[in-house]
Amino acid sequence: MPAAAAIAARAAAGALVIGIGTAACITHQEPRESNPTYGDCEISGKYGQFKLAPKSAGTLTVEVSLPAPGWWNGRTPDSIRDGYEYCMAANIAFRAGLDGVKVKDVPFAALVAGKTKDFDLALSEITINREREKVADYSPPYLSVDQGVLAKSDAAIDARGMRHIRIGVSEGTTGEKFVKSRLKPTGPVTVFRNDPDMISALAQGHVDAVVHDTTILLAYAQRSGGTMEVAGQYRTGEHYGALYPKGSPNKATVDRIIRQLINDGTLARLSAVYLGSAYGRDPARIPYFPVDAGT
Repeated sequence: MPAAAAIAARAAAGALVIGIGTAACITHQEPRESNPTYGDCEISGKYGQFKLAPKSAGTLTVEVSLPAPGWWNGRTPDSIRDGYEYCMAANIAFRAGLDGVKVKDVPFAALVAGKTKDFDLALSEITINREREKVADYSPPYLSVDQGVLAKSDAAIDARGMRHIRIGVSEGTTGEKFVKSRLKPTGPVTVFRNDPDMISALAQGHVDAVVHDTTILLAYAQRSGGTMEVAGQYRTGEHYGALYPKGSPNKATVDRIIRQLINDGTLARLSAVYLGSAYGRDPARIPYFPVDAGT
């Protein structure tokens, strides 16, 4: 991207990564016996510094719910070449001495309910909360997020009106829980099976707005060609983490790798490259709606 755009992207995304500090990025690759490749991702750190016991020998198996533009660029597991979370997984695999990343597309609601199996970890913009920790284990948080409101660009959506319009949410998400338990609108709430169905319903006028993670909605707004925009957001103080099968023997080791990726600046670089360009807008400049507006 042009230098000016790159600077803007870094400014937009940099504030979201937790615990980055001022450490410089590690951009070199240490000598290694094999020469693995991971799509179009830039890989850093020391190959094989950590040891894991993966489900499939030599491969890191990662679950995600697709599509997830900016996070996993591609609509099918075989088409993924890069994206924030895919390249995060690639860097984890490299530092663990694994020469490949196997991507499994699963329903989000099943994933966070602990109903999927045969994977090493999941990276799918998953918010950490106590209810989900009952059925799965989580890594240290790697990104902070609030709940956003996506609507058509010509719609007059404000904090007061949110309680009286038709709202769409995606099944099993914290957006669904937030709308039903905290926002409590008088208008109808429609729960969709997945994000694409929810966004399609908004485009077709079946709902007036959708509530989901701001970081996810910004990517959809960017891809809409100006027909949709994030009108506001709510301060919910949520954090994304990697999800592990309950009792995973690899949790402590992958936790160490993720902390290393945070501390050496790798995740800051991924955020600037993939999320900054996907957003097209500084999340900090999106107005915050009070939850109790219009009551």
